[in-house]
Amino acid sequence: MAFSAALTGFSMGLSLIVAIGAQNAFVLRQGLRREHVLPVVLTCALSDALLIALGVTGLAAVKAALPLLEPVMRYGGAAFLLWYAVKNLISAVKGGAALDVHGQPPAALKTVLATTLALTFLNPHVYLDTVVFLGSISTQFPGERLAFALGAITASFAFFFSLGFGARRLTPLFARPLAWRVLDGTIAALMTLIAFTLVKGG
Repeated sequence: MAFSAALTGFSMGLSLIVAIGAQNAFVLRQGLRREHVLPVVLTCALSDALLIALGVTGLAAVKAALPLLEPVMRYGGAAFLLWYAVKNLISAVKGGAALDVHGQPPAALKTVLATTLALTFLNPHVYLDTVVFLGSISTQFPGERLAFALGAITASFAFFFSLGFGARRLTPLFARPLAWRVLDGTIAALMTLIAFTLVKGG
């Protein structure tokens, strides 16, 4: 029973996290640039672990207790995503950048981690996926909710580490400036789409 709960947690967690989103796009970009990859993937995985633990232990009721929390997070998250979209759009339009591991100094760690945390916790969808959805599914495994949570957490660690450190295999492609312009433009479009989805309440 514990193995079944863990396997379900792993498969459900992986199916939710694989979808391309703001956080995944940022991890991919950091992996390609090889900038603070370990701190970034650890931050993402540990954040997921915290949220999954909250959901499985029944704290999804916080949303009902604090009705103003959802709209504040929704509009705050949308504003941040739009800012990040504009930043990437400017990079895409300016161009001229290529993947030069040794020629460009990495961004400050505190700046990278602040962006990682913002992309994680300012997105209301992450709470719906981890706290609400996974928390609800865990109730199907009475007595084995810990195994379910560990399975889902393992999926997060496996995914983020694979995405962050596996991105370097794409290094030859992103040695060309055009590839970076396409990536930045795609990220800008993705962030804008997610922001408008949040504003619409989707």
